Amino acid sequence: MNYITIAGASYYMGIEAFHVGQILTIEKEPRNSFDDEAIRVVSDNGATYGYVANSTDSVARGTHSAGYIYRDFESTARIRICFILCGKAIAEILSAD
Repeated sequence: MNYITIAGASYYMGIEAFHVGQILTIEKEPRNSFDDEAIRVVSDNGATYGYVANSTDSVARGTHSAGYIYRDFESTARIRICFILCGKAIAEILSAD
């Protein structure tokens, strides 16, 4: 299984917006000026929840970075929130595009 860490939640909906079992979408953001491998986490109505972590400071042990999964899907994929601990949401990648 591929697990990812969702970072930056405090800048958007907050960690309180996540719940175990929740299904969200990840989508590549190739025009992001801060990160060439940016992957945004969004709800079905397009609200941003955060980003897939991509630095050694933000990627939880046992999960993959945005750079690691970037080539695994074309533009979007579905994820399920599996764990919420220590202020981080950990998700499993379910399906691509």
